[in-house]
Amino acid sequence: MRVPDALAATEDRLAAAGVETPNVDAAWLVAHVLGVSRSDVRRHEELDADTLEPLVARREQREPLAYVLGEWGFRRLTLKTDVRALVPRPETETLVDRALALLRGQRAPRVLDVGVGSGAIALAILDEHPGARVTGVDTSAAALTLAQENAERLRLPLELREAGLESASGDWDLVVANPPYVDSSEWDALQPEIREWEPRDALVGDGVHVELVRIAETHALAVEVGDGQAPRVAAALADRGYGDITITPDLSGRERVVEGRRS
Repeated sequence: MRVPDALAATEDRLAAAGVETPNVDAAWLVAHVLGVSRSDVRRHEELDADTLEPLVARREQREPLAYVLGEWGFRRLTLKTDVRALVPRPETETLVDRALALLRGQRAPRVLDVGVGSGAIALAILDEHPGARVTGVDTSAAALTLAQENAERLRLPLELREAGLESASGDWDLVVANPPYVDSSEWDALQPEIREWEPRDALVGDGVHVELVRIAETHALAVEVGDGQAPRVAAALADRGYGDITITPDLSGRERVVEGRRS
């Protein structure tokens, strides 16, 4: 099949299925089949239509592009992605930025990632702060297996344990988390890619941030929050004796990360 025809046909099918960015997704899928970057797609003339077809069919069903491709970029890393954990998102890179800032100047800090999922946050910290000793915990055994696979393929020494918020009660230099923060009332309005494919337990939750702040025994804490949640989390940090409380927006300008320090 000619590449221009494959791009056009795939874009039309994805648009009909309601995919928001059919042209971008079509380029991703064709590039994946060709084994090249998206910028190099049009340098090729032919591709195997039989290899492309099942990928397009999966995306037509609104399966997230990252799951269809089986991997996704996060900062400097390429992570294995599937239904066992959330798709790593660009806004979460802001959380990593702030975590690294909180760790600056520390040679071997002890870091806990609560709700490690695919390992994106924990592995990015290990990659960009090689001296860090990072532990990731999750209540999902499936997510922990995925995180382990990513740690092994990236050759990064991530310690993993099946546990929840209680793990933050140890003596940590930094506790970092992207906890569930979608209100259950919002669930039905979410995109099919989220609602029908990503793990609900990793998305829906109320009051998890405040409970983590209450439990954590750490010198610094940084969490990702949803829209309108930052003031409540900042107040919880202040109530627990944290100082230098900062709210950081993501690239879209939404208040995304709340952090604080204490001695």
